[in-house]
Amino acid sequence: MLKPNMFLCMFLFSWISVVTGSVSYDSKAILINGKRRILMSGSIHYPRSTPEMWPDLIQKAKVGGLDVIQTYVFWNGHEPSPGKYYFEGRYDLVQFIKLVQKAGLYVHLRIGPFVCAEWNFGGFPVWLKYVPGIVFRQDNEPFKTAMSGFTHKIVNMMKAENLFEPQGGPIILAQIENEYELMEYDIGKIGKDYAEWAAKMAVGLNTFVPWVMCKQADAPDPIINTCNGFYCENFTPNKNYKPKMWTEAWSGWLLKFGGAFPYRPVEDLAFAVARFIQNNGTFVNYYMYHGGTNFGRTSGRFVSTSYDYDAPIDEYGIVREPKWSHLRELHKAIKLCEPALVSVNPTVTSLGKNQEAHVFESGFGNCAAFLANYDKDYSAAVTFRNMQYDLLPWSVSILPDCKNAIFNTAKVSAPKFHTGMVPVNGGTFSWQSFTEATASVGDQKSFTADGLKEQLSSTWDNSDYLWYMTDLNIEANEGFLKNGQLPILTVESAGHALAVFINGQLSGTAYGNYENPNLRFTGKVNLRVGTNKISLLSSAAGLPNIGTHFEQWNIGILGPVTLKGVNSGIWDMSKWRWSYKIGVEGEALSLYTAKGSSSVKWIYGSALAIKKPLTWYKATFDSPQGNDPLALDMNTMGKGEIWINGNSVGRHWAANKAFGTCRQCTYAGFFYENKCLYGCGQPSQRWNQDILVRNTDGLQFPGLSYWSESGLHCFDTRGVLSVALQLYYITASLLITPSSLQFFVGKAQRVIIKPRLYLRSKSGAKRKPERNRV
Repeated sequence: MLKPNMFLCMFLFSWISVVTGSVSYDSKAILINGKRRILMSGSIHYPRSTPEMWPDLIQKAKVGGLDVIQTYVFWNGHEPSPGKYYFEGRYDLVQFIKLVQKAGLYVHLRIGPFVCAEWNFGGFPVWLKYVPGIVFRQDNEPFKTAMSGFTHKIVNMMKAENLFEPQGGPIILAQIENEYELMEYDIGKIGKDYAEWAAKMAVGLNTFVPWVMCKQADAPDPIINTCNGFYCENFTPNKNYKPKMWTEAWSGWLLKFGGAFPYRPVEDLAFAVARFIQNNGTFVNYYMYHGGTNFGRTSGRFVSTSYDYDAPIDEYGIVREPKWSHLRELHKAIKLCEPALVSVNPTVTSLGKNQEAHVFESGFGNCAAFLANYDKDYSAAVTFRNMQYDLLPWSVSILPDCKNAIFNTAKVSAPKFHTGMVPVNGGTFSWQSFTEATASVGDQKSFTADGLKEQLSSTWDNSDYLWYMTDLNIEANEGFLKNGQLPILTVESAGHALAVFINGQLSGTAYGNYENPNLRFTGKVNLRVGTNKISLLSSAAGLPNIGTHFEQWNIGILGPVTLKGVNSGIWDMSKWRWSYKIGVEGEALSLYTAKGSSSVKWIYGSALAIKKPLTWYKATFDSPQGNDPLALDMNTMGKGEIWINGNSVGRHWAANKAFGTCRQCTYAGFFYENKCLYGCGQPSQRWNQDILVRNTDGLQFPGLSYWSESGLHCFDTRGVLSVALQLYYITASLLITPSSLQFFVGKAQRVIIKPRLYLRSKSGAKRKPERNRV
């Protein structure tokens, strides 16, 4: 019994002795240069905003009382093909970290490289799925080789730029793997062996900062295991010499296509954080502090383009009130308690049936108290050290001197603001359209195979789309041609959306959803004598981001595909010879770019395509004046994708209305993901953030492209896209009625703004407005 204990102590001493001079830990806190710190952190994911936004987001986090910025590292963004790396634009990780350092904040770098994060394929590059013999996140050599290689790449890059704290940089913590304990529980020993290998590999990289593994109860020493969740006050590290850390305090929840908007009252979030701190918590990270946008096709399966997450800083970079200000005041109160918090463990005493005091009192005159009322219905008057304190329901009062209550988690004094949308550029755009031909057997760039192919194995996620095409011959003696009982086509698909075309005409659509991505199309089809062209357009809505066996996940039409109602009964077409075509024509032609746009003939005016599937639309607009964030109102559009200046803003699916139970929500009582919802019956996502990309002269050349997959969109009587696709300024406006859930309408600001546009040149002289076309 003595030998194992001696070995453990020697191992820990060896590790801590190396890093004590810079970053280390003990049971009370993370130590930076030997000083214990209570650290407030917030997640800001660099690819979910633009580089132009980064300085402002980081500054707002700092002013909001944060010490640390936490981010994942997104493998599929950085290594889109094996050995080909990308660290530019929104993926300029080094620049992002240096901006955090410039602001005087620290960094927690979550390398993973599995991130989950509602991100496409959990952050894994799709090519990894096709490495021979690979099994994801297990004790599997092909996977470990690839994972280790990318982890080494990131760590070596950080070292080369001197970004770890012992080198003078801002990175004080690193993370390997991510929420692995549930998978380990499912798969047993091979999972445990993998977790131990990952921990050993990470520590062996000699970053000389502590590593963490979140939601990993058996994280091996010296790795710190940490908590993720809505509440973590009852979490304890797996060893008593490790600090109590909360790597994901969920500030809200994700938005799904087809789901209502979730929000978390700040009173409850502050209550959860205060309870964690009063129970010896030492590190809190808000997931998310700025959620941002899933630009392009980066969102996970059925996750919306918006990743707002009801975070303290909203998707557009505007502080969300009162959440941001209330948390800022919470952080101030906690910081005043820091000398006591890092010195001793709390003494807990009862103040009533559902009330208690947590007192941190050291022998050096430091004293801080947290008075908690856990009753969700009633306030409580409590006596503490011969003084009376009134505690609101479901709240904690903070006393940095054990006398004066300077903050109560349920007492919100910050003003209530919501984002307002103000139209700009004088109204609707002038649109042009181009409608693609339906793909069919024999098309250029098509290929054939026996049976139905899994979609991802063909597209490798370079497109959301794969055409499945076959020819169907109908003889003149078929009974349905005489009796009018049309045959029924049934298509079984692993998702996520399907459009059925018969002889070039849209016959019907079918969609999966977040909970069940699989779908079935069943519908009557109008077939004629002779050859009929069956064209099935399978569309992905992101790839799964969580679960086991990524290498086994499939999408697309896997069958069976049957035709019922012919003379012989039922035709099973699943094993027929099918033709395939990756993507849609406009993608191949890059119609969303200036060059690609010029390669086809666009129509406009009275000839504009109305409610036609497979249609591209384009427009131009003057660059709005100023630096206010911009959004497109997509309220009356259907399903598709949007580009600004050749850059994909993301998927759009306003036709997918929000389901759920929207009701008055109280902050008191335990929060869960569907407790507080609004927007039921409305488009899951109406607004899409706009990106105006600047060229080297600092001028903006805005051009808008929109791909309509199903043709389900609305036009006004002039045949012009209605107020949907209007450009809006985004402003912060005061809500007169705090109970209002009208999120996007500002007070007295819904007016048409017709600004005169001036762009400054390098010399500072004003320039006249420029009209540009894409």
